[in-house]
Amino acid sequence: MVAAVESPPFLTGQLLLSMPGIGDERFARAVIAMCLHDEGGALGLIINRPHAELTLHGLLEQLEVDAGVAPDVPVLDGGPVEPGRGFVLHEADYAAAGTIRVGDAWAFTSTLDILQAIARGEGPRRWHMVLGYAGLGAGQLEDELNHHGWHIAPGDAALLWDSPAAHRWERAFALTGVAVANLSATSGRA
Repeated sequence: MVAAVESPPFLTGQLLLSMPGIGDERFARAVIAMCLHDEGGALGLIINRPHAELTLHGLLEQLEVDAGVAPDVPVLDGGPVEPGRGFVLHEADYAAAGTIRVGDAWAFTSTLDILQAIARGEGPRRWHMVLGYAGLGAGQLEDELNHHGWHIAPGDAALLWDSPAAHRWERAFALTGVAVANLSATSGRA
C-alpha cells in the first residue's frame, strides 16, 4: 500500500503549474510562483510568459527612471489581475523597504526603489520584472486544486533563475517526475 502524499496546507514558496485542458486560456501552460497563500487567499506571479510588447527599458522610460546599467530584458506578464501593477521577483539575498521574503528561493518587492537600485547596479543579483498577478480569494485555490487544473511543484531556484521562460513549464513538471508528453487534457474517473 502506498501512503498518500498530503499537500501542504499553504503553497507559499512553491510553484503552481496549469494542467493541459485547464479551461482558461489566461492560465494555459502557466507556471505560477506562489508568493502569498493563507486562509485569506493567494497571490502568485506567472513566471514563464514574456510580455508581448514591453521590455524593462520601455517600462523604465514610462516610469521616468533612467535605465542606467539595467539590462533591457523582457517584462513578464504575471497574471490577469491589475496588469499595470509591477513586481520584481528576485533572489532572497536582496531586501529593501517593502520586500517580502518567500521561503529560501525568492522574494518580491513592489516599490519603485528596487527598479532604481537595479538601474544603478545595486539591486538583486538575479530578478524578473513582472506586471500583473494571479490572485485568488479565500478558499478559491483549495477548491481549484480539488478539480483537474493544477499541479504543485517545489519552488526551485534553478528553474526560476537558470531556465529560459519558454522551458519553465516542462521543467517544472519534470521536477515532480512528470513528463508533459504523458499529460491528458481531461481528468479520469476511477
